[in-house]
Amino acid sequence: VQLQASGGGLVQTGDSLRLSCAASGSGFSDYAMGWFRQALGKEREWVASIGWDSSTYYKDSLKGRFTISRDNAGNMAYLHMNKLKPEDTALYYCAARHSRIYGTNWYVRDFDDWGRGTQVTVSS
Repeated sequence: VQLQASGGGLVQTGDSLRLSCAASGSGFSDYAMGWFRQALGKEREWVASIGWDSSTYYKDSLKGRFTISRDNAGNMAYLHMNKLKPEDTALYYCAARHSRIYGTNWYVRDFDDWGRGTQVTVSS
């Protein structure tokens, strides 16, 4: 599946932002979707995932501020980010995992398809 992330931008501390991930191709409803981010000079880190069954998983430090969701009819996944902080500044990627078997820990290697990132910059 081909993925395209969008919705990034320059915001201020405390603002909210919604990232979108558009998927093209078949099978979207069977895939788990994930969001990752990569700050300049740092490794790509997992942010959140949503299973094919809409179960959700979050990086502990982001629980309560970020919400992942999906719209299978529209082949879309979303990441709602609230109370943004400068440390949230990063390139955000969406990814698809084809296997329907997964646990509660998510890694870059677990995902099969990646989109280009969308930049989120939070100014202080």
